[in-house]
Amino acid sequence: MDFLQYFIDGLYIGAIYAIIALGYTMVYGIAKMLNFAHGDVIMVGAYMSYTFVSASGMPVYLSIPIAMVICTVLGIVIEGLAYKPLRGTSSLAVLITAIGVSYFLQNAAQLIWGPAEIGFNRLVNAKPFLLFGGKLRISPEAMVTLAIAVVIMVALTTFVNRTQTGKAMRAVAEDRDAAQLMGINVNRTISITFAIGSALAAVAGVLLCSKVQSVSPTVGSMPGIRAFTAAVFGGIGSIPGAMLGGMLLGLVETLTGAFISTQFSDAIVFLILIVVLLVKPAGLLGKQTQEKV
Repeated sequence: MDFLQYFIDGLYIGAIYAIIALGYTMVYGIAKMLNFAHGDVIMVGAYMSYTFVSASGMPVYLSIPIAMVICTVLGIVIEGLAYKPLRGTSSLAVLITAIGVSYFLQNAAQLIWGPAEIGFNRLVNAKPFLLFGGKLRISPEAMVTLAIAVVIMVALTTFVNRTQTGKAMRAVAEDRDAAQLMGINVNRTISITFAIGSALAAVAGVLLCSKVQSVSPTVGSMPGIRAFTAAVFGGIGSIPGAMLGGMLLGLVETLTGAFISTQFSDAIVFLILIVVLLVKPAGLLGKQTQEKV
């Protein structure tokens, strides 16, 4: 029974990693860049939720759309001011800029809300479901989080495959120059991608802080790194791959922490990632691409 409990807990945290990883994989798949400030957009989304809940007393779930709108605007601004001028330059310049944006957001959060952790309300204030005489506990938050992750993955997949904007995204991801020659507005497409990724970051931030019941300027740092690992694990650029990678990462982290040691859980996660990339460099569901010379 303990294994089943740890399995459910792993799926819970894995669903949060999956939502964050979806943001990473969208941006990388379209813009071919790693937005390492993504974890800090998660933090901003959580603080926005906290601010509106504290000011108005609204339930946490009602603050999610507000946080999404604010983070969407923030993502567009970051892309326009920090990343768009560097388009076509070296990946190192973009990486350094992303780190700078990350530190800026963290320090701005410290100035506004302070460096200390702040208590965060739960998304669902309901008693857990008890099964097998109370030996198995399933929290309503875990069920809601899993449902949100699945809905987001299905919605993103449908959007990318069925809509005109989604087709433009796939064209830009395949060949940016050819897409521009065909009349696709590449800058607008990339901005929309950042907007979607940032909106997902807001959702993940609220779900994450609801789980740990606190928010701080660094709350998104480690989950952001782990979610990036999940995106690479599942196949960065693949929406189902990000979902699968997040779930597997959550399970591995929880089970190794329970049956081996919490001190070695991160090491084991990265060891598995290294093995997977040695065997299948594109990730579990990623497509191997060949460079044309």
